[in-house]
Amino acid sequence: MADSLRSLGGDPIHEGKVRELYAVGDDRLVMVASDRISAFDVVMGETIPEKGRVLTAMTAFWSTELGDVAPGSLLSCDPMVIDAALPGFGALSELHGRSMLVARAEMLPLECIVRGYLAGQAYDEYRARGTIHKMPAPAGLSLAERLPEPMFTPSTKPTTGHDENISLAEAAAIVGSARLEEAQAMCLALYKAAAQRAAAAGLILADTKFELGIIDDRLVLCDEIATPDSSRLWTADEVVVGQTPPAFDKQPFRDWLAAQPWDRVPPPPQLPDDVVAVTSARYVAAYERVTGRSLQDWYGPVS
Repeated sequence: MADSLRSLGGDPIHEGKVRELYAVGDDRLVMVASDRISAFDVVMGETIPEKGRVLTAMTAFWSTELGDVAPGSLLSCDPMVIDAALPGFGALSELHGRSMLVARAEMLPLECIVRGYLAGQAYDEYRARGTIHKMPAPAGLSLAERLPEPMFTPSTKPTTGHDENISLAEAAAIVGSARLEEAQAMCLALYKAAAQRAAAAGLILADTKFELGIIDDRLVLCDEIATPDSSRLWTADEVVVGQTPPAFDKQPFRDWLAAQPWDRVPPPPQLPDDVVAVTSARYVAAYERVTGRSLQDWYGPVS
């Protein structure tokens, strides 16, 4: 991807585990979602077909769906609109459907997580210490249980190493109390609206991570939105309190990886074809269940 977009004048400024960012002038970026998949900060050697298109299509859906709740940085996913900003992009069909033209923002140095249910790292901390992100939590909660109210639970966003779950007081020390209060209010409103839309599709949005940025001193929603990579999505009628619910995410991949004799350092084990196939199917199903649309109708070639 880097060579293709660089040849058109896109300036590569960041390559993450899944996404790549290219500057287009001073105020816009092209964000490309790959089919790469990672665990424990290690990128696997195999890719997951359709993953990049799903992440992009879901983000576009939620950007429109939540547009009345918070402003966003997404400008367009239409290859012809991107081509107008980066001439020649229209011929790069392999990048269609996985690319977004976005307004450039100063990113808030926090992962803005909202939790509606007790799961994942939050459950591990709660079970060990009775707190969630070092903050008091009601006693007697079980795994996969709904919280009395959704919680805004930030974490750090270091350039290297792992994110660290932090309290609201620690987050305020990083971004300031006023900005944190604004981010908290925005993210709780976004979560409630997204959870309501997911519920209409028979799904539970257990938790999700938002990325916020600042454009002209205004807080905006950036990056991916409520995707299987940034969220836990459960089928409502399959949730049993006290058990880990089946999820529309990379759980089959995680389960297989956890059973392997791997020390979590490169090189990773080779993913079997059936794990790749079922993981891809989960991503596609997440998009189609949430949106009520077919991924085949989204931009780009079908893998």
